[in-house]
Amino acid sequence: METSINQEFEDILNALFVPYYERVPDVQKISKAMINEGMIQSQNDIVNDHIAFRTLGVSNLGIRSFEKIFLKHGYIKKDYYHFEAKKLDAFWYAPPSPKFPRIFMSELKVDHLSNKAQNIIAKYTRNIDLDPVDLLDLDNSKEIGEFFYKPLWQLPTIQDYNYLLAESEYAAWVIYNRYYLNHYTISVHNLPPTYNTIESFNSFLESIGIVLNNSGGKIKTSKDGLLKQSSTVAEMITATFADGETMKIPGSYVEFAERLPLPNANINSSYINDKDRRDGFESANADKIFESTYNEQTKKIIR
Repeated sequence: METSINQEFEDILNALFVPYYERVPDVQKISKAMINEGMIQSQNDIVNDHIAFRTLGVSNLGIRSFEKIFLKHGYIKKDYYHFEAKKLDAFWYAPPSPKFPRIFMSELKVDHLSNKAQNIIAKYTRNIDLDPVDLLDLDNSKEIGEFFYKPLWQLPTIQDYNYLLAESEYAAWVIYNRYYLNHYTISVHNLPPTYNTIESFNSFLESIGIVLNNSGGKIKTSKDGLLKQSSTVAEMITATFADGETMKIPGSYVEFAERLPLPNANINSSYINDKDRRDGFESANADKIFESTYNEQTKKIIR
């Protein structure tokens, strides 16, 4: 039974990752360079630390809806995070098996936006009068995989997108990209010794032309010093809006995480078990990682 459940979730992850891989050229560029450098033999050798999703906090959507998919497949809801300035809440979810990535799920507090921004979001979401996840067969991996890219609301007009962009870049990202996979995360500490620190891996990334998010510094470090993260600047995609106009907007990106051993970990051997490494997330790190899709970062990419 457990083998069947594991296979179902692997199918769900594949359904998520294939379009993401095709849409985010940095994923392919980094993977190919890692293979050429001898770090890995194939993309499958990369350990995925976590994946992340963005949601809207409105009726029948948001975390309370979206999390059902993952709770059904054995994930455990963990710590809560709040981002006051960005008007966001978030939770992370521990996987049922170490072979699967953690999940980081955030939600925009729509009722904290201006009335006009709330009305714009309501224009697109008000007709969702049932929780769409409740309509899914959560045992059907194909159906769930397709759901991630299902258009739950109409494409926004460029005017509505730009208004949201001016008030909440997170809101603008979600109103266009919906439940698209926001990022996946390469587990740096699982790489060969020459590259298994965030500092050395960042140097490798920049040597192949990858632009890193430098909000709060290129390396975001937790207060305890045991979680280090960095990320690329989001890829710019050509978005076609409801009125037919097109514009370059931020898509998805790639993150990198190094989880250092806990103070009481057994480090007398060359292998350190994941349970002996720092788990969870850090709100200050995540706050700056969010900005991988923000204009202040994406303007660094030549369009």
